[in-house]
Amino acid sequence: MPSLEDRADFENADKGFVGTASQPEIKDGSGRVVWDLDAYGFLDADCPGTANPSLWRQSQLTAKHGLYQVADGVYQVRGFDLSNISFIEADTGVIVVDPLLSVECAAAALALYREHRGDRPVTAVIYTHSHADHFGGVRGVVPEGARIPIIAPAGFLEHAVAENVYAGTAMNRRAIFMYGAMLPRDATGQIGAGLGPTTSTGTISLIEPNLSVTETGQEEVLDGVRIVFQLTPGTEAPAEMNFHIPGRRVLCMAENATHNLHNVLTLRGAVVRDPRVWAHYLTEAIEMFAADSDVLFASHHWPTWGTRELTGFLSQQRDLYAYIHDQTLRMLNQGYTGTEIAERIQMPPALERAWHTHGYYGSVSHNVKAVYQRYMGWFDGNPAHLWELPPEESAKKHVEFMGGARSIIPKARAAFEDGETRWAAQVLNYVVFADPSDTEARELLAQVYDALGHGSENGTWRNFYLQGAAELRGHKPTNALDTSSADVLMALSVEQVFDSLAIRVDGPRAWETRLTIDCNFTDLKDEVRLSLANGVLTQTRAHDGTAADLTLTMTKPQLLRLASTGDLGDVQADGDRQALATLFGLLDDPDRDFDIVTP
Repeated sequence: MPSLEDRADFENADKGFVGTASQPEIKDGSGRVVWDLDAYGFLDADCPGTANPSLWRQSQLTAKHGLYQVADGVYQVRGFDLSNISFIEADTGVIVVDPLLSVECAAAALALYREHRGDRPVTAVIYTHSHADHFGGVRGVVPEGARIPIIAPAGFLEHAVAENVYAGTAMNRRAIFMYGAMLPRDATGQIGAGLGPTTSTGTISLIEPNLSVTETGQEEVLDGVRIVFQLTPGTEAPAEMNFHIPGRRVLCMAENATHNLHNVLTLRGAVVRDPRVWAHYLTEAIEMFAADSDVLFASHHWPTWGTRELTGFLSQQRDLYAYIHDQTLRMLNQGYTGTEIAERIQMPPALERAWHTHGYYGSVSHNVKAVYQRYMGWFDGNPAHLWELPPEESAKKHVEFMGGARSIIPKARAAFEDGETRWAAQVLNYVVFADPSDTEARELLAQVYDALGHGSENGTWRNFYLQGAAELRGHKPTNALDTSSADVLMALSVEQVFDSLAIRVDGPRAWETRLTIDCNFTDLKDEVRLSLANGVLTQTRAHDGTAADLTLTMTKPQLLRLASTGDLGDVQADGDRQALATLFGLLDDPDRDFDIVTP
């Protein structure tokens, strides 16, 4: 552990400060507060006993907010959302990089920039990658109807909309736990997420890119600024890119190198990332850009100044992901499981001594398990784990074998008091899953989760534990975040729209149903046949010429309305309209508020 007396990061986080907003609350059109700049003022105090000192330090750093100068003509607004928004001053206006998660926060950040740097028009936008906190606020900085370059890495749109629609409901539910968005902002509650304070709760938008970066080394001149891009697919996001501004010796590392260990598999859920290629692209960035850079900035946290310093920073970040990958592979080939490797792995002392390698957002523990999952899957090879009972049934039998809840609870309390919090959590979870109405077990498990959260160096672990405790005590929030906004839905391809319907088909109820629906799109000059058989909704563009049960003639916007409501409206329908009603009658509605800490 580095020394808490080391203030270098605080000096860098304050460097270049220009000013911040005079009004701390950012509100949406209805007056609802979507972000509060003063919410983390309590972090100015010394670390209390309810927080890990290392995480408290990181949260103090990420809570800093305002406009900062990064380099000549390069500025960032930090602390206005989970992520940063950056401004590159150009010949006639300003290039915006990663316009935050919410329209309202992005607009407030742009207003702060203009307050200090003049009313420069936005002349281009760069999305560094396909996560919503890097594109969702775009309509807060780009006027309606503006025709400017919107640059993104190849594959951006596909991954941006698929992640937010296919498994978006489940991801958003777990994101409540991960970011602690519904927890109180205080020393016993949410103090940050490691990567930033938390997620804003405003309006998510999307403007489709009109210029794709398709290869490393691609150069573009945006409003007079020459930019060199490096594609990094499969790293922190499926579609991601770094870029370099040679004329200003400035390097942007997107979210591939930040001041913490990132996630190989995020706790909210995502496709497992590849730390091997992540490390490879960090090496490539060093080779391509480091010697020609004086400052490095990213889409989270604060910059790193100095060629030697940023090269060392990138090298340690590279070694961090490579070491976790390689050591996990070494030990899994010796027969250890992911859980066992996570307990055995030891990080190199030189990495432990660097603050930016600590697991404030990702963790060594869950990243090791993710690497194991990437190569070996969910099964650890032990036949006993091949066909285990589901959690609720297993819990009831565990409780019965252990002598019943009244026998377990005193033992669990004793384990908790002796500091065996992990074991207390495990056995009390059995009791709660066996009988969710057991209030004594629920409260004791909540206390255990409080203790685990307050001791965690990892911000997302802390939030998971504390949100779990809150829900055990009956404080279950309604899921307020919806990443399937109108803009995101409009960006879906026809194929993705039909895929989103296919994953909602209730298979057993649809086993015996056979139907076909032809969809003719007048605006796309496209024809698709939907076929339902064996509980599977299939889409094809070639078929045997047989007549469909129903033929729909429509535009893509009409399809989106139809998909969300099931109502034909003004869609031209020829044939058996009941076929459509039958199909929609077989679709399940996602549960935005499903249970997690109880069965």
